[in-house]
Amino acid sequence: MVAADDRTAWRFVDFFAVTIRNPNTREAYYRAVCRFMDWCEGRGLHGLGDVMPIHVAAYVEHLPLSRASVRQHLSAISRCFDWLVSGGVLQTNPATSVQRPRHVVRVGKTPVLSDDEARTLIESIPVGKIGGLRDRALIGAMLYTFGRVGAVIAMDV
Repeated sequence: MVAADDRTAWRFVDFFAVTIRNPNTREAYYRAVCRFMDWCEGRGLHGLGDVMPIHVAAYVEHLPLSRASVRQHLSAISRCFDWLVSGGVLQTNPATSVQRPRHVVRVGKTPVLSDDEARTLIESIPVGKIGGLRDRALIGAMLYTFGRVGAVIAMDV
């Protein structure tokens, strides 16, 4: 979008710096909002005030992403506009009335190891060197806590 005034620009930056604590969510929301702003720019919408619910709906309708990703994009856009509305930059949030696609998860996609498979995996790691001990500890922590790699690595033990 065309350069905004200082107040709007700072409010936009504050949305990502102040309201979103998780760095992965912050990055995903930033990419989603920037992608939407680029889409708007390509359609001749040069200011935040020009964006209407029909534009948000059209953008969401043609996103070549999964339903979960479309929901995330719409959430990012809506929350950003909410932040701009609460800061007095905009009068209304054009994303509020746009219907989110339904996303129902019936069965998880993450494969789960059986007890025997987990034991075999742990025991297959050689412990003769420090790297093997590290790998065994890391994989063991992930198996028994269901933690992601990033969460386990960030643990302060």
